[in-house]
Amino acid sequence: MGHYLPSTPEERRAMLESIGLSSPRELFADVPDSVYLNRPLNLPEGKSELEVAAYLTALAEQNKSYKTILRGAGAYDHYIPSIVKYIPAKEEFLTAYTPYQAEISQGILQSIFEYQTMICELMGMEVSNASVYDGATAAAEGVAMCRSRKRSVTLVSQAAHPDVIATIRTYCYGVGAEMKLIPVKEGRTDEEALKSLLNEEVSAIYFAQPNFYGQIEDAEALIGLAHEAGAMAVMGMNPLAAAVLKSPGECGADVAVGEGQPLGMPLAYGGPYLGFMATTKKNMRSLPGRIVGETTDTRGNRAFVLSLQAREQHIRREKASSNICSNEALCALTAGLYMSVMGPAGMKEAAEQSMAKARYLAGELAKLPGVEILYKGEFFHEFVTCMPKQEAVLNKLEEAGILGGLPIQEGLLWCVTEKPSKAQLDQVIDLVKEVLA
Repeated sequence: MGHYLPSTPEERRAMLESIGLSSPRELFADVPDSVYLNRPLNLPEGKSELEVAAYLTALAEQNKSYKTILRGAGAYDHYIPSIVKYIPAKEEFLTAYTPYQAEISQGILQSIFEYQTMICELMGMEVSNASVYDGATAAAEGVAMCRSRKRSVTLVSQAAHPDVIATIRTYCYGVGAEMKLIPVKEGRTDEEALKSLLNEEVSAIYFAQPNFYGQIEDAEALIGLAHEAGAMAVMGMNPLAAAVLKSPGECGADVAVGEGQPLGMPLAYGGPYLGFMATTKKNMRSLPGRIVGETTDTRGNRAFVLSLQAREQHIRREKASSNICSNEALCALTAGLYMSVMGPAGMKEAAEQSMAKARYLAGELAKLPGVEILYKGEFFHEFVTCMPKQEAVLNKLEEAGILGGLPIQEGLLWCVTEKPSKAQLDQVIDLVKEVLA
């Protein structure tokens, strides 16, 4: 790992000499000697590289690795081109963080700018920030953008991911705002129930596309109902699904948010991921975090700057829309690389393959005795089945190195990406058939 400090030892020595010092320790001359640590830390002795490698390998062998993954629910096993893994691992980027000294961080700023541009194109929006911690945070920040003194009630679809619902509820609780759930009907957000909940106190609605059950919502209808009542609409979007479905911008959403993990990030035991956020120019100054912009320097050359930073450290606290002050720069770089390498055609193909394979698995499972596809509406690449002997089915699949659907209250939530082959899906069907027989 290279040293992240931008100055060389010679430059640091010159800086010390210019203020009459010979070492950094002299900067702390007023600190009493009694508080300095003058003994070794109580840590085990260091190990050699060989010993560390052996120890970590033994730890890794305790993990369960699956050759076929048919589980999603917010974290998806997509194919990641090798270059997408290689470039962010370079030491120039591995410590990447939103720069405070923007003028010496042009490369990092440009990578964020390109990421923002691609997110805007994918979401059909005009402005994107430099990302937040994860998709649930993005959703909670998105509805917070829409809140005002007169309108403080947030309506959230019960068909959204449970973790997203919980995060939005926590954010609302923290500021004394109210959150209400929109009931589900046949696996999708109940439009009639939404109509009855909308009033002059509602600031925004939130729903996911596709939703937690994999169902494709009638986004334009939901957004239209919100706008008729004077409320804003925050649309959570699977970024890969945006390659084949209408974008939030095309549907009329005010804010588009989502989990960026499908854009080139491995499952990685739950993180790190990134939350993307995009909106219209009208709402730009309410967007939390940072926005990198393009400009020209004094010589007329292309340059990048931190254009907007709507947080309490930079503007009056009472006007700050959020206390988000960080971003997932390395993950944003990864997402930008993935979108660049795959291109519109590659992302569309990955999405179409995921849809086709999910429909194949659902159709074949539905032919087995006792198996039912719970929701009949159109779905992206996830679906819910009701079947007998669920636990036995999952155990049988695990024995074969297959991670089956996620057990939820309604049944099993299955997910198919572009990775599994037809032979692998046929193996799953045979194993399920064997257990049910």
